[in-house]
Amino acid sequence: QTIVMNHPSGVRYANEKMYALAFPEWTPETMVTRSVARIKDWLHERAEPLIVKPIDGHGGAGVFLLEPDDRNVSSILETLTNEGRKWVVVQAYLPEARQGDKRIILINGEAGGAILRVPQESDHRGNIHVGGRVEATELSERDLEICAAVGPRLKADGLYFVGLDVIGDYLTEVNVTSPTGIREFKSLTGI
Repeated sequence: QTIVMNHPSGVRYANEKMYALAFPEWTPETMVTRSVARIKDWLHERAEPLIVKPIDGHGGAGVFLLEPDDRNVSSILETLTNEGRKWVVVQAYLPEARQGDKRIILINGEAGGAILRVPQESDHRGNIHVGGRVEATELSERDLEICAAVGPRLKADGLYFVGLDVIGDYLTEVNVTSPTGIREFKSLTGI
């Protein structure tokens, strides 16, 4: 028998890259667009890196770190947006990502625990699927505040088993389709 943890309408509604934007006070600066020119303008205004990812991606696939002086920026953006036909999520790069991103497991709107996914030295992505190292971690006060802010909405949307991605002080994604990390949490903590 298959156990369905999250209500199908909640899963359908909760795009994992977009759902976090319902909580703008907890997310990094973010733009959702399919305009290569808008992304390039923002990148050059900031003179700091950006993260760009497909709106429907998973497992770190298609996640790029854009540097203002990288000559591949145009090609990356043309490819990701399919020449302006596909939407992407662009976020301010958070330097704390080098230390790892937390995957916080929420059960019925409450934090059950977390793991830290640390990127390899040669990569900017900490996803387990692409070789990120998993470490035990504690929940900070800020993490708990994010969980308290997001938890009631998740419950209202029928989302019982969720993985929040937090980098530094910011919520970057809300994973509802197949939130990984629970097995790693158990192997690290025994819980």
